[in-house]
Amino acid sequence: MTDHVSLVLLDDQVIVVGGGLSGLSAAHQLLINGANVVVLDKQGFFGGNSTKATSGINGALTRTQIDLKIQDSVQQFYDDTLRSARDLARPELIRVLTYNSAAAVEWLQDVFKLDLTLVSRLGGHSQPRTHRGHDAKFPGMAITYALMEKLEDYAEAIPDRVKIFKKARVTKLIQDPSDQLKVLGIEYENENGETKQLYGPVVLATGGYAADFTESSLLKQYRPDVYGLATTNGTHATGDGQKMIMEAGGHGIDLEKVQVHPTGLVDPKEPDNKWKFLAAEALRGEGGLLLNGTGDRFCDELGHRDYVSGEIFKTKGPIRLVLNGKASTVLDFHTKHYSGRGLMRKMTGRQLAKEIGCGEDKLKKVFDDYNAIAAGKKKDPYGKKYFHNLPLDINDDNFHVALVTPVLHFTMGGVEITDKAQVLHAQSKTPFDGLYACGELAGGVHGANRLGGSSLLGCVVYGRVAGDSASQYLFQKLLKGGASSASKRLGMISLHIDPSNPGQLVVNWDSTSSAPANGEFVPSAVSATSASSSTATTASAKPESVEKKPGAKEFSIPMKEFTPEEVSKHNTKTDCWVIVKNLVMDVTNFLEDHPGGVNAIVNFAGRDATAEFEMLHEDRVIPKYAPESVIGRVKGTNPVLEL
Repeated sequence: MTDHVSLVLLDDQVIVVGGGLSGLSAAHQLLINGANVVVLDKQGFFGGNSTKATSGINGALTRTQIDLKIQDSVQQFYDDTLRSARDLARPELIRVLTYNSAAAVEWLQDVFKLDLTLVSRLGGHSQPRTHRGHDAKFPGMAITYALMEKLEDYAEAIPDRVKIFKKARVTKLIQDPSDQLKVLGIEYENENGETKQLYGPVVLATGGYAADFTESSLLKQYRPDVYGLATTNGTHATGDGQKMIMEAGGHGIDLEKVQVHPTGLVDPKEPDNKWKFLAAEALRGEGGLLLNGTGDRFCDELGHRDYVSGEIFKTKGPIRLVLNGKASTVLDFHTKHYSGRGLMRKMTGRQLAKEIGCGEDKLKKVFDDYNAIAAGKKKDPYGKKYFHNLPLDINDDNFHVALVTPVLHFTMGGVEITDKAQVLHAQSKTPFDGLYACGELAGGVHGANRLGGSSLLGCVVYGRVAGDSASQYLFQKLLKGGASSASKRLGMISLHIDPSNPGQLVVNWDSTSSAPANGEFVPSAVSATSASSSTATTASAKPESVEKKPGAKEFSIPMKEFTPEEVSKHNTKTDCWVIVKNLVMDVTNFLEDHPGGVNAIVNFAGRDATAEFEMLHEDRVIPKYAPESVIGRVKGTNPVLEL
């Protein structure tokens, strides 16, 4: 009801909707360019699906590739992406994605100090170019958490520059009544059910619709044939941004292009569960084999995702993903993680043959044939070209095996954008004023099929592009005489060319403001690279520390003690306790906010989840995101967190 709407007017700001990697990239780029930022997310926790990405981020001609002597080029990456996109390729969007890929990877390395020095080849790539770190964490989680935590630190230290609203569901775009091509802001509902409005240019980064099982489901409308499949997405991926933009007059494109990933992990305890974890493409990239219900190979395991999924649908199940001992060692983190969740099991080659029911001789022949193909002695009937971590040997005692099934994973369709992330109007085909889209919301970037490793890349590249475009729009508006206080603030800025670097524009701010330095936002710095070149540059400046607000509540561990037997009684979704590093935590009320999904915690209900926790998280996430969940300690222990 409009009579209950309250206005929240914040000056000279850009509004970012969505706290996944694309929205976070846009927010950081806006800060680098000097804009104020408000970030909203309908969840209680940032991260979105970005935290679930398991293989890495693509980049062509990166420093890491050069150090590893990988003979890649931007043109090869462009060609691979164009080929994967097929008849729906949009060369101008693919060019931005691929030609800015090295800059995106190095921005993450330089500004956020991320390790991205391991490189793999995924399906559809002519060269190894998918980057991840040595720290064992899933790359999507490591990358997204780095951006998330830094932005949250800024929101505490400089609240005049960064504001964050969580559990804030954006419901509509506010358009100029006299010109529907002008977007003025957004309307949203907060966690108390109040309707509020924010004004300023809008960057929408709300994700895809691969979990859109709502009444207005885009999946049901455009792909009813896959609507019944399970999904790897969180419950939040319901196409909110697509629906909002199309309702405002934007153009939805390629909405029937929904990527079905071939290897969703089947939980033997809940095989029909609608929500599944993804088996990283890196598992097949490092030599994982797909075997059907008779123990035979049936496809090129490194083919495009839609091809592999299609071959799975044609063959006899169940389908097993098989890693030998060598591949298991390379992917030690993955195998431990999946095994800890009960989704993967270690076994001998003979046990594998018995489980399949094909007999040891049959399985040995399958392995021997594959070894001969890899050695060039036989031709692969499925055209496979790349082989790793051989040989396969039935006498190997360290196979890791998982049941897999095709799952809804990514939506290539979305809203039509320009190569500057501007949203296009459906009728006029001209860009809206003040509206930008990035990440999975933006359609056309990947065409008919997305390459593995390009989801995180698309988030970073187009998030930064959207940040650049939105900040330029904001400053142009201010220069033309926008809000009075914003104009006053702009008047406090002086510009000059840095004599030591003629290509750099230096911005001197008043003493109460803050600006970026060399591509990196630093609260107390005094200079900034030109916004127009920021997407193609990376940072080298060392970030200054961000001090916390005074008076912040100190975290302490309650003295109350519980035995493991007492904890074990609380083992359901409605009464869920876990032990982490000898802390006893009642996480019942945290489950719905957990970015990894409810089941990721419920799997450990009533048990010690320390090993799993340490694989994925730093200790500091407990006091930062779930301090109220800590209710005590394991009896006889003195828990210590490394903060």
